[in-house]
Amino acid sequence: MRTWRLPAEVDTDQLAPGHAMKHGLEVIARHCLEIVRPEFAAGVRPGDVVVAGPGFGIGSSREQAASVLVHLGVAAVIAPSFSGLYFRNAFNVGLLLLTCEQADRIADGSALRFDARAGRIDLPGGDVLPLAPIPGFLLDMVEAGGLLPQLKKRFQTPQESP
Repeated sequence: MRTWRLPAEVDTDQLAPGHAMKHGLEVIARHCLEIVRPEFAAGVRPGDVVVAGPGFGIGSSREQAASVLVHLGVAAVIAPSFSGLYFRNAFNVGLLLLTCEQADRIADGSALRFDARAGRIDLPGGDVLPLAPIPGFLLDMVEAGGLLPQLKKRFQTPQESP
C-alpha cells in the first residue's frame, strides 16, 4: 500500500474532469487527478490510500468523483475534512473516508495501517493518529460495497427449496 499526498481543496473536477464525463468510469479513471498528480491514474494500485488537506471533494455533487477512486482500487481517503456532498456520495459507492485532524503528518509514499472501527492510523515508527469516529452503519455500507449492494443483500429474499 502506498499513500498519495494531495493538497487542500481537491475538487470534484480534479477527481472526475468534466471533459471525460461523457464516458464511463474506465475513461474517467485515466484522467483522475491529472492536473494535481499526473502520474496518479497510471500509478495507483489497489489498496493505496489518498491523503489530502482540508476540503477534499469540494465542488459539484457528481457521484463519479467518488466512484472513480473505488474503480481505481483506492482503499481510503484520509483528510482533516470533506465536502458534505462528497462525504455522502463516497460512502454510498463504498469509498471509505477517514477524518484525521493530523493528516498532514502522513508523508507521500509512506506505509501505514489503519483501523476505521478502532479509530486509529498507525504510522511507521510507532506513532498513532486518531480518527474521528465513523458510525457503524457507514462502515457496514463500505464493507458491503456501497448502499445499493447493501440494500440488495438486506432485501434479498431467500429462495425456497423445491
